[in-house]
Amino acid sequence: MSNRTLRVNELIQREISAILRQHYQAEAMPVTITEVRVAPDLRDGRVFVAVVGSDELAQEKLRWLRRVAPAIREEVARRITLKYLPKFEYVIDRSAARGTRLMQLLDEVAPAEPEEPQA
Repeated sequence: MSNRTLRVNELIQREISAILRQHYQAEAMPVTITEVRVAPDLRDGRVFVAVVGSDELAQEKLRWLRRVAPAIREEVARRITLKYLPKFEYVIDRSAARGTRLMQLLDEVAPAEPEEPQA
């Protein structure tokens, strides 16, 4: 991935987060934009979203994001000047949950440290 693509990814992530915070504060409270991956040709992009709460809430917020996606894209276009503005696909980011589960499994597998005898 080129340096330019990385910078565009970070810029779009910051702008989408700011738009959610400014225009959709109540609805976007449990939503965090964790990552944006834009194709090198800037035509398509994936926005990874983490939602604090249950899976039902996560699915609800994902549907909400998909409904307001055209307005978010329009606002991003006002804030950022690019040759092509990507069409965003919103995806639930489950990496934090997977990481937590992995740590729990490692804690279960790791042997308990023996207590040191007291002198």
